[in-house]
Amino acid sequence: LSMDYVSGEILTDSGFKRGYLGFENNEIVGTGVSPPKKPICTGLIVPTFVNAHTHIGDSFIRKRGVELPRNVEELVAPPHGLKHKLLKEASEEEINAGMKESVDEMIEAGVTCFCDFRENGIKGVEQLKTVLESTNISSLILSRPEGLNYDSGEVENLLSNSQGIGTSSILDWEYSELEKVAKHAKKRKKIFAIHASERIREDIDLILNLKPDVLVHMACATESDLVLVKENNIPVVVCPRSNAFFGLKADVNLMKQVGIDIVLGTDNAMLNSPNILNEMTYLKAQSNKFSTEELLNMITYIPRKALNWDDCILGPNSPAKFIVLDKKSLRSLYISVNK
Repeated sequence: LSMDYVSGEILTDSGFKRGYLGFENNEIVGTGVSPPKKPICTGLIVPTFVNAHTHIGDSFIRKRGVELPRNVEELVAPPHGLKHKLLKEASEEEINAGMKESVDEMIEAGVTCFCDFRENGIKGVEQLKTVLESTNISSLILSRPEGLNYDSGEVENLLSNSQGIGTSSILDWEYSELEKVAKHAKKRKKIFAIHASERIREDIDLILNLKPDVLVHMACATESDLVLVKENNIPVVVCPRSNAFFGLKADVNLMKQVGIDIVLGTDNAMLNSPNILNEMTYLKAQSNKFSTEELLNMITYIPRKALNWDDCILGPNSPAKFIVLDKKSLRSLYISVNK
């Protein structure tokens, strides 16, 4: 096999640097400034993507063509939201087929890791693991108790079979129960993540008291809420397309101003394709306050740091896991992992 080259500007964790990558047998063999022979592709060379917030369990709902209410509570709040009703009625085959489709779509788009908030307790965790068996994508599975209450045996079982807990918002829970769940996750040194201030502003002190590792949405947060989040060094996952569906909009410009680490997720697969590059271009169209480098960091380096998932070195002897994007349109020209 002869070596192939891509060249252009390589996104490193300290910004773009001009250069090339030489690779063969799915491994990066050489790097440098100007390639020894004509590159197969030229553009922005970036690590593979991370989708930091998905619910792919509800993928099957897209196929059904159900009319979805544009109200967060009616659609997704447990236990009575439409999504949870449909998940209960659907067969395992239907749910798994939908998840498989979403996973394939992510792989196709250059996503090599996604963080999924799993519904349906331990059964939900096992379903996703079954779907992932024959794929080459990593999933950070954040499980959740079946009911809105703390059962130490159940939570222990969930934590033994997943990377942590991802819950709905404090509005859905009896706070003292949620506190126990969060404490248990922390004791086991696992991730605790929670939806926060999505449809209305929630009490930031109560949220921070749970010591979350990651917050999702914060669409209705105030500036002082965001300052506290920044002081506690908690990254925020924003899902602009999902928020827009409900007529909501996270103030990403303010988040940037405050200095929060912003990460991107595609949220519910029944609403949007899990293609994280689409999420990024949507955000780019929404706000002109971010450079291309900042936007790409939201789906490459920052989520890896936020989720403790570091697999990414674009250097010699590392796996050839990179994507080349067109500099102007930011469309993918070449995705090495799919070759």
